[in-house]
Amino acid sequence: MYTAPEPIRQANERWLTRILERLGVTRQSAEGLSLPDLWRSPNLLLTQTCGYPLMTLLRGQVRVVGRPRYELPDSNGGNHCSLLLSRADDPRRTLPAFHNSRGVINDEGSNSGMNLLRHRLAPLHRDGQFFTSVGISGAHRESLRWLREDRADLAAIDSVTFAYLARHAEAEVAGLRVVARSAFSPTLPYITAASASDEQIEALRRVMNETLRELPDVAEILGLQEVLPATQSDYQVVLDYQQEAEALGYGRLR
Repeated sequence: MYTAPEPIRQANERWLTRILERLGVTRQSAEGLSLPDLWRSPNLLLTQTCGYPLMTLLRGQVRVVGRPRYELPDSNGGNHCSLLLSRADDPRRTLPAFHNSRGVINDEGSNSGMNLLRHRLAPLHRDGQFFTSVGISGAHRESLRWLREDRADLAAIDSVTFAYLARHAEAEVAGLRVVARSAFSPTLPYITAASASDEQIEALRRVMNETLRELPDVAEILGLQEVLPATQSDYQVVLDYQQEAEALGYGRLR
């Protein structure tokens, strides 16, 4: 799910290439497949998804291989969070002050962009509403652009994405400020096809970790220490956050 900036894409490609070499398999083209089609493909060996679709759209239709343990600002121990950002020159300094502001999310099915933001704002809504408008940008980097261009006032950005941009594309986060942080959530899971056995999953995760150790420069660029064992049940907290927001009368981000 992390394909930018360019040093991150290249590092991921090197890691994936080495994994495939060790497994003795070839990479098939995913051209023409939507993300849901890719995730649910019976031929899926390895990809990454978001915790929210894992527990909603994909529940019971894929198996979790593991979750990455990043050691980055606001991301460690197999968890990450969302950073709630505004422009640095915005006079509002606290989250309640952004009531009736313009929000932007990357996607309605995003855990970091929508679900964690909804959970963080749930105690602050008034009659089910916090924002005057909520735009959908299509990507975290586009949400950042909306902030920089004064098309929105507040966005929730995955802390891994933010750390990568701060390291390798500083201009994309320049002039922005962290207003608040969300609750922690498990990092984005690596998944494989539903038909995979426990033994196949363990072997795949072992190769992922062995190749990561063989490529220390890749591990350094990605800020990735290891792939931890994980199951779908580890991501129940994602739905717990949804239910907590609903219990506070804020089931829909608006």
